Amino acid sequence: MKALYFIAILLITFSAVAQEDFLAKQYFNDGDFEKAVIYYEKLVEKNPRRTDYTEGLIATYQQLERYTDAEEFLLKKIQEPHVYPTLFIELGYNYTLQNRPEKAKEYYEKAISQIDQNPNYGYGIGYRFQKYALLDEALKAYNKAMELNPQLDYNYQMARIYGEQGNIEKMYVSYLNLISEGKTSKSNVLRSIDDFITADPENENNLILKKTLLQNAQKNPNILWNELLSWLFVQQKQYGSAFRQEKAIYKRMEGANTQRLNTLGNITLEDNETDTAQEIFQYIADNSADAITKLNAQLNLIDIQLLDPSEKALEEIQKQFDELIALHGYKAQTLQLQVAYANFLTFKKENPEKAVQVLKQSLELPLNNRGKAFVKLALGDILVFDRRFNEALIYFSQIQKNLKNDVLGQNARYKVAQTSFYKGDFDWALTQLKVLRSSTSQLIANDAMQLSLLISDNSLEDSTQTALKKYARADLLAYQNKTKEAITELDDILKNHKGEKIEDEALLKQGELLERTKAYEAAEYNYLKIIEFYANGILADDAHFKLAELYRNKLNQPEKAKTHYEKIIYNYQDSYYFPQARKNFRMLRGDAVN
Repeated sequence: MKALYFIAILLITFSAVAQEDFLAKQYFNDGDFEKAVIYYEKLVEKNPRRTDYTEGLIATYQQLERYTDAEEFLLKKIQEPHVYPTLFIELGYNYTLQNRPEKAKEYYEKAISQIDQNPNYGYGIGYRFQKYALLDEALKAYNKAMELNPQLDYNYQMARIYGEQGNIEKMYVSYLNLISEGKTSKSNVLRSIDDFITADPENENNLILKKTLLQNAQKNPNILWNELLSWLFVQQKQYGSAFRQEKAIYKRMEGANTQRLNTLGNITLEDNETDTAQEIFQYIADNSADAITKLNAQLNLIDIQLLDPSEKALEEIQKQFDELIALHGYKAQTLQLQVAYANFLTFKKENPEKAVQVLKQSLELPLNNRGKAFVKLALGDILVFDRRFNEALIYFSQIQKNLKNDVLGQNARYKVAQTSFYKGDFDWALTQLKVLRSSTSQLIANDAMQLSLLISDNSLEDSTQTALKKYARADLLAYQNKTKEAITELDDILKNHKGEKIEDEALLKQGELLERTKAYEAAEYNYLKIIEFYANGILADDAHFKLAELYRNKLNQPEKAKTHYEKIIYNYQDSYYFPQARKNFRMLRGDAVN
């Protein structure tokens, strides 16, 4: 019975302490220091050995500018046996807050002297000095600990301090030594260095890093330096220079694969540096011994040719596909070839019948569920192009059923909604879209929300859905690459449904299509109209982002681009475009971009 009574008392005590702990932290975080100090004093009295309570009380005294109370408390604490040396730093910092630098220095030195007794104190002391931005003292503590015990290694912490001090070259040298000696990972160091690098090759920090890497490469021809130079050149968007480094790495590594080259090719292509991307993929195609890797590179080269093809180019690409099909045949391992060929036949040659044959033949291969889904998605897209909506819906629904929780399954559900939209079955489209608004894929969720709002907003205003049906026709025409016809259909909406809710949707869609035809000034006019007349609408952030991208990539007006990125950063922080807008804005401004 006594044991149970003791346990009950113990539980009540623990509960009371936990409650006081919670309240002390809560009041401190809320800035209510008068209340916080009451609880911290109680906690320290009950738990004198708890350093977190001791430090909480000191910080609270200092927030209340009760420096004398903090001093008296600390002077008592440092008289106790087995005192942890960071309390000397706390006392010194308390004197710093009172503008008593000589007294502060005395206790900082006492803290550092404790390392003589136990070098393992070095980390805690150095870290506490860093917390208060006492960087010289932190370096002294780390250095002393390592001198006394060579097995200790605080070079990573010291490298960070050099960066904070502005000693960039010393920071780079320290970090690079850590990597070359195998004391930390390359990814850790790159994350730290990234804060000091910008996209500008002439930036002083960039030049120092380049010089340091080249010096290391001359002293010790390790591919590590090639890898880091390649990384730097990518940050600076000097993809040709990065490619030269990657070729050197590929040639020097035994059993090397082309994964790094392929990654660089994709980055370069995404940044519209098509000439360099073409060189990279051609190099992979010419040098890879792996048939699938070689095929992927060849398909990437075809994609580059298809960016702006002439009739003559299309005929040449047809020959390339014929040769690749003849070489590889129909295999489960080369589905990417069959799908790429089917898309080419449909969207570039307007021959969906043959494309359907190619993909149906591919479905006869021994495929797993994901392989079947990959082919069926492409087949459904082609059937939609050919206006065979019901057949397309069957394939999309099969994928949706077989891969419910997979991104492929969610993509298929979106295609069910989109196809139903093209058909004019707006109610069924909405049913599918409601589910997708919580998709694990942000892109699918965003697209689903946009289409859902388009349908619901324009169904309420117009029960006959006349304008919405016209928009669906225009959207389908755009999907079929009938760009001019789609622009004309949208013109009809803009003339005959002026002032209706669908107007901003029509302006945005038409602007995108005008960009496709390189009518950039006309596209700019459309986006500006959305901002002028629908500034509070759901497409305002889309219009700002489209304008920013147009000014940055096509009209060469970076200052205007910055203005529109900035609008998204400050006015549309929940926008899907926010992360990219912030990144592009910082890049245009010359900041370091992580």
